[in-house]
Amino acid sequence: MTLYLRHYWKDERLAFPSSNNLSCTFDGRLVKKIWKPDVFFVHSKRSFIHDTTTENVMLRVYPDGNSLYSVRITVTSLCSMDFSRFPLDSQICSLELESYAYAESDLMLYWKNGNDSLRTDEIALSQFFIEEFHPSHGLALYSSTGWYNRLYINFILRRHIFFFMLQTYFPTMLMVVLSWVSFWIDRRAVPARVSLGITTVLTMSTIITGVSASMPQVSYVKAVDIYLWTSFLFVFLSVIEYAAVNYFTTKEEMKKLEQLKVKVLLNILNSFTLNLIQIFSIFSVMMNSTMPDLPPVLGTHLRRRHSIRQSVNHIINNSYKIDSYSRIFFPLAYFLFNIIYWSIYP
Repeated sequence: MTLYLRHYWKDERLAFPSSNNLSCTFDGRLVKKIWKPDVFFVHSKRSFIHDTTTENVMLRVYPDGNSLYSVRITVTSLCSMDFSRFPLDSQICSLELESYAYAESDLMLYWKNGNDSLRTDEIALSQFFIEEFHPSHGLALYSSTGWYNRLYINFILRRHIFFFMLQTYFPTMLMVVLSWVSFWIDRRAVPARVSLGITTVLTMSTIITGVSASMPQVSYVKAVDIYLWTSFLFVFLSVIEYAAVNYFTTKEEMKKLEQLKVKVLLNILNSFTLNLIQIFSIFSVMMNSTMPDLPPVLGTHLRRRHSIRQSVNHIINNSYKIDSYSRIFFPLAYFLFNIIYWSIYP
């Protein structure tokens, strides 16, 4: 976090008589020669004062001894975060300022103008924008040195989502949609459908690996993990769908081949039995006698319902319908998943 830190205090030793100048401004050379508050960031992991093109430090002294000390500083501070909604998360973090050497009895720290003491347009964050902030103050106890004044800056930070939309969500959506193209490719075009399925699976694996490498390593599931792995499941199922289509198509063709063999054998048997039928027809005419005609037996036609198993067998025997159903089921299911996902993680 890059910010401008400004200190105000009054030191009568710096007062000077003046009738024309409202204030005097100095650079960092004088700052090292006078007393100034020794404020530091309590949970800072790394911080530095900018020094390009010169040290970004300014001291302004007024005739009555009031002083303004301003410094441009970048702070990397510790913040405990919950990444269960990452990257659609909001975090609550704080910066804590405290005097290093002076206890409560020696130095009092307070915000000059309350909430107006902070301006977020002077604070730059790379991954977050500040939704809300408020200053506060309190006391910190150290067993060996006593009580110290501490100032707090409490932030509610919301992560920038646009980067993750471009790098993660949009490519993932495109890969899932691309995997559906195989449903419109002829089921007999094995190389085309297999190569498309394997390509989308490998691309999804690359996306998941890249995102996992750049994300914080935590032991629980994050929001982006749910989206990526569910999308990977859709891509994987599209490959399994073609494996099923190819298996049932092969089975159906083998069944038709067996039926053709049976039909050829029946034709051969019919040709052999044709002569026998002609011989027996002569004897049947000779032995034919007048028989009373039997009245036709009336019966009822029962309509049998198609069971689920019959419906499944119908689809298996007509494997091209699996692709037809997949063209509807996969987009609807993925669209429903996106509605649920973006409603839970707005």
